[in-house]
Amino acid sequence: MIWVPILFGVFKFGALGATIFLSIKSHRDGEEEERQKKEAAARSEASLPNASSNVQGP
Repeated sequence: MIWVPILFGVFKFGALGATIFLSIKSHRDGEEEERQKKEAAARSEASLPNASSNVQGP
């Protein structure tokens, strides 16, 4: 019967480790996605022509 607390302890630490790993991974993935969105917005903003240069005068 000594194997029961050992088994529960291994399960507890395994679940805790998986939870910590997934929470850190989720946080880093969210930051990466946010950074990519900012870069895409900056690229699209840079590729837009300047509105004042398109004005044709008389």
